[in-house]
Amino acid sequence: MCTAFRDGLQSTYGGRAFREDYLPAVEAARDAGINYFEAGGGALFQSPIFYCRENSFETMDSFRVAAGPDAELQTLARGVNVVCLDSQPSDIIQMHAQLFKKHGIDTIRNFDALNDVENLVYSGQCIVDAGLKHQVCVTMMELPPGCEGAHDPEFYVGTVRKILDSGVPFDSICFKDASGTAVPLKVHETIQQVRKIVPGETIIHFHTHETAGISIAANMAALDAGANAIDLSLAPCSGGTCQPDVVVMCHALRESQHELDIDIDKVREVEQVYQDCMSDYQLPPEALAVDPRIVWSPMPGGALTANTQMLRDNNILDRYSDMIKAMSEVVMRGGFGTSVTPVSQFYFQQAFNNVMFGPWERIAEGYGKMVLGYFGKTPVSPDPEIVNLAADALGLKPTERSPRDIDDEDPNKGIEAARKRLQEETIPDTDENIFIAAACGEKGITFLKDEGEIGVRKESQQPATQVVTSTPKQAAGKQSTETPSTAAAAKPEGPSSYTLSVNGKKYALVVDENRVVVDGKEFDVHLQSEEVAAPMPTAPSAATEGTPVNAQMPGKVIRLNVAIGNRVESGQALMIVEAMKMEMPINTPIGGTVINISVQSGEQVATGQLLASIG
Repeated sequence: MCTAFRDGLQSTYGGRAFREDYLPAVEAARDAGINYFEAGGGALFQSPIFYCRENSFETMDSFRVAAGPDAELQTLARGVNVVCLDSQPSDIIQMHAQLFKKHGIDTIRNFDALNDVENLVYSGQCIVDAGLKHQVCVTMMELPPGCEGAHDPEFYVGTVRKILDSGVPFDSICFKDASGTAVPLKVHETIQQVRKIVPGETIIHFHTHETAGISIAANMAALDAGANAIDLSLAPCSGGTCQPDVVVMCHALRESQHELDIDIDKVREVEQVYQDCMSDYQLPPEALAVDPRIVWSPMPGGALTANTQMLRDNNILDRYSDMIKAMSEVVMRGGFGTSVTPVSQFYFQQAFNNVMFGPWERIAEGYGKMVLGYFGKTPVSPDPEIVNLAADALGLKPTERSPRDIDDEDPNKGIEAARKRLQEETIPDTDENIFIAAACGEKGITFLKDEGEIGVRKESQQPATQVVTSTPKQAAGKQSTETPSTAAAAKPEGPSSYTLSVNGKKYALVVDENRVVVDGKEFDVHLQSEEVAAPMPTAPSAATEGTPVNAQMPGKVIRLNVAIGNRVESGQALMIVEAMKMEMPINTPIGGTVINISVQSGEQVATGQLLASIG
């Protein structure tokens, strides 16, 4: 299967790519004879919505046109999480399968990061009932050196036995190693043993990444053990954090008993087309590298670049080495869930907290809920000390209940909750919109209101700076992403487009006389040269009074919970700041009255920045 346009894009650019840029390469791959594609799902459902202002269902439709009517299109799903970071109720799980069938998908690869088979049964049945092929998946990784338990052939074969015993229908089995750390000998032993217990015609598929440097060896081990299919990618989205390259794997198989049955010269031409398509995109250097630290801290390729890009956004990339080192302990004490989304993100969020706030001083919500059992049963029992810390931090008791049962009882989840949220915002409650609202939360609502941001990084973007004083109002249309090579110092004639860089964060900026649009938000502005600007009057600031509430870390304000003049109790959340896909409440240290709010929703904040004052 060609993963270049799903996992490849996610593992290099964090999924931040406009479909109009890469679809010509899909067409070229089709014309070269490639007819099996990974075409969406997983993180590439949310990324276009979060960063590209593109509807992922429309992207699937466009992909089908580009790949042709006869191509096999496959997507990725996370069991009861489907394409979300959080688990979902029954109606959303069923809707996921139905909508993906509607929008041209043939097969869904369905995995659970904990290898809790109970999380695969209902979701797998929904996939089959929708008329799709179900590729049931076992997730793999290697534990940090010196750590033992669960992740060995006996565990993986036992998981397959549970799948067979459950009766869930499936068309093929995949072994998915998202971090590329599974030892090739274990891969061989696992697939060799599984081949003996499944029906002879069962297709066994193997998936890995090059991040730890052993992907070719692992693929060879899988094929020699009886695997029928492997995943490969195309440059520039191959090697490093991605799957191995088609050309490289073809070369590795020369004079062996296996061959890829492709025209390698045509594939090389496709790679040139793809490289031309993506030539203007900023390719982070870590996406191209083999990283030996991953052996100790199994970070998936698809999450690695997404996380480093978010660290860049928050101007703290220099802390990445500390975070990836801290992740090893987080994995060892968390119950050995496989490091693949969403668990990989839980691991990194907790490592992030341990570095930024002190070891185990703050429990990431996802990590805490995982060790408490709210996403299913972990392969081994988590460290009891961590379980107690999570219970105290989140105010939850450990549970053995099914995540789906819990979610079915949650009035804030499901189709009706999403429909109500859409109606509150006067957004049409189509099935697609309902699913986007459920899968993407408030960011999905923002996208559907046509207020989303553009987070795509291109080399042609040139930073420009302007001093603006503004009064916000909502822009009606989308912003332009065109950027000139230099910023005009004089007043522009007609609309002009720039990229505005603030603390390493880039914003699309359109200036039209006294009107400025920044990432979709319109401002009435006054622009003045610094040399002739008259001193502006300074009003007494309420920020100098009362108790300040400052940002503990960089992030983006996504919601204000209070207004100036409100009475608040000690510990009450004044606002929610998002960082590293975590929503962090900003709590007041004292009770009193809100006398100042220094930020607004959508604003990026830096560590130590004043957010509010309480008097």
